Amino acid sequence: MVFKRQSLAALLALGGFMTPAVPSAAQAIDYVLAISWQPGFCEMRPAVPECQSQTADRFDATYFTLHGLWPEPRGNVYCGVPPHDQELDRRAQWQALPVLPLSAEIRQQLDQSMPGTQSGLHRHEWIKHGTCSEMPTPEAYFQESLRLLAALNNSPLQALFQDAIGSTLSGDAIRAAIDNAFGEGVGEKVQIICKSVGPRDLIVELRFNLKGPLKDRDFKAALQSATSRDPGCPGGEVDAVD
Repeated sequence: MVFKRQSLAALLALGGFMTPAVPSAAQAIDYVLAISWQPGFCEMRPAVPECQSQTADRFDATYFTLHGLWPEPRGNVYCGVPPHDQELDRRAQWQALPVLPLSAEIRQQLDQSMPGTQSGLHRHEWIKHGTCSEMPTPEAYFQESLRLLAALNNSPLQALFQDAIGSTLSGDAIRAAIDNAFGEGVGEKVQIICKSVGPRDLIVELRFNLKGPLKDRDFKAALQSATSRDPGCPGGEVDAVD
């Protein structure tokens, strides 16, 4: 029996990732959902494949994209991941990480809603964060992540950003749209991330605190039950695709 267990562990290590243990309800995990405004991100990283290929009529020119779904606390990472894969990830050698067993449907959705798949971002997010989530497989983890992203892209917040492309948005306007969509006061659960590119302060990301567990729980309920977080920057420019 000892030999069989050791053999199984070795096979899993060689395979490149291990399926995480699913936490019980008593061990419910809270999360941060990080969504990107891709044109702003691409002003910082124009050489990466997903920015080289970006066009004004592509999905990520006007809709939020998925960065990641991160189990809290912040150091809750690399659960059951072999040291070799951890090292590859820390060196940002994401394309060298194991191929994830994803259905054609989920992979197609990710390619649209997470353009960073062109750089292996999905492999990084699963290895570092997904392995510590309540979702036991990459398929379940990204299915949940895409469901939460869709709630935002189908909300007044997306329309606010699309209408503001090429101009600036204040933090107050962003939080008002979030309150309008998901309930009064929930804008306090969101952090706005800006980066300076030359003289411009660009909005590049929004981070939402969410109360777990997430399975069978809608985005609004998970957001309303979450704790507040640092507000981040006071606002910035909503960049357009060049």
